[in-house]
Amino acid sequence: MDQLNRRDFLKGSAALMTLASFGLYGMDMKDREGPFKVALIGTGWYGKSDLFRLIQVADVEVVALCDVDKNMLKAAGDLVAQRQKSKNVPELFEDYRELLKKHKCDLVLIGSPDHWHALQAIEALKSGAHVYLQKPISVDVIEGEAILAAARKYNRKCQIGTQRKSTPHLIEAKKQIIDTGKLGKISHAEVCCYFHMRANGNPPVEPVPDFFNYEMWTGPAPMRPYDGLPHIRWWRTFMEYGNGITGDMCVHMLDTVRWMLKLGWPSQITSTGGIFVQKEGKSNISDTQTAIFEFPELNVVWQHRTWGNPVDPEYPWSFKIFGEKGMLAGSTMQADYFPYDQKEEKIHFDCVFEREQYPEDLTEDRIELNAAPATRLHMKNWLESIDKDTLPIADVEEGHISTASCILANISMELGGRPLRYDPKTRTVINDPEATAKLRRPYRGPWVHPEPNKV
Repeated sequence: MDQLNRRDFLKGSAALMTLASFGLYGMDMKDREGPFKVALIGTGWYGKSDLFRLIQVADVEVVALCDVDKNMLKAAGDLVAQRQKSKNVPELFEDYRELLKKHKCDLVLIGSPDHWHALQAIEALKSGAHVYLQKPISVDVIEGEAILAAARKYNRKCQIGTQRKSTPHLIEAKKQIIDTGKLGKISHAEVCCYFHMRANGNPPVEPVPDFFNYEMWTGPAPMRPYDGLPHIRWWRTFMEYGNGITGDMCVHMLDTVRWMLKLGWPSQITSTGGIFVQKEGKSNISDTQTAIFEFPELNVVWQHRTWGNPVDPEYPWSFKIFGEKGMLAGSTMQADYFPYDQKEEKIHFDCVFEREQYPEDLTEDRIELNAAPATRLHMKNWLESIDKDTLPIADVEEGHISTASCILANISMELGGRPLRYDPKTRTVINDPEATAKLRRPYRGPWVHPEPNKV
């Protein structure tokens, strides 16, 4: 097969076959008796996006929505009514605890900011719901351990929004390149993000608007002076609510490499970085950071800069896996196999779009068209795991490992770049009490930090 035809086959046939194989099961799910009762906690951009992908692939009735922004909540209710088959407006809640108490949901999607993930996920699991939880799963390591413990204790399926594992062209790249051994022995990987996505400014402190419950939005996190709605990127620029670019973007690509290479916990994590360039604003997340995740005879090296140019303009947010015979590069948009033998042909994998099958995608506000097929596959896989009582592809344990590894990188950076070795059995950093103390963040009262043995 010549290079052009082979490339067309890989892009056109194999990736679409991947979608079709999941699609058959998606139709089966639509034939179940009665719709799934669904709730969404956190009705911002990505929470709605996840919910709309679920509506597209399964028979669901969205019975409740929760958000502390009344304007956003009402708008979400109207949009859901337009999208769902029944045309019903879901019941609207400001407090997720009231929602979970009133509605016995089959499925709960969580799209709130990171500092809320643990408490909301655990309560949803305890209520009997299966949970779709956005990444990163937690803001500290012990939160992640507690979510994992809850999912296992209550035997619920918890799918994490690390949907690169459900990205058609990356599934094919794994099958064609990694699983066939084309790279030979693999002993190095690089993951990076060079997007200029670090919100940074000096907005003034102002009164909290009547439609926004800032006390509830802050929850267990430290209370910052209110300086405008924290939606979209603003909250992500503060460590009070997340784990910076590493927690937001590294978690995806590290998770992808771990999935492709069947890697577990890193044996050691080291990181350095800080705010080296963009010092003019309030943001307290690093603008420059490097982390090394060590596995047996393999290092995965992370780099981000929120300034300057990407090292490879074709792959500004990506992974690159290096073997003795070649290199595989991948992103949300494409993947490429580069053999070292010049006689061997390169292989390109293109992103799969589903504009014709789901034309409503084209009018959805701020949708990531390249990610929509992956999220739909992710939802179908989650439903299949529920139906067959198997672990989903992005099970909470895998999401926890990837999330905690990024958090440990930040702890290493905070401690001056010293190596950290986390033991998930003892839930401690080996021979490092100072680092171990940072595995739990202090909670603002009256909220209580979850513990794995008390869920």
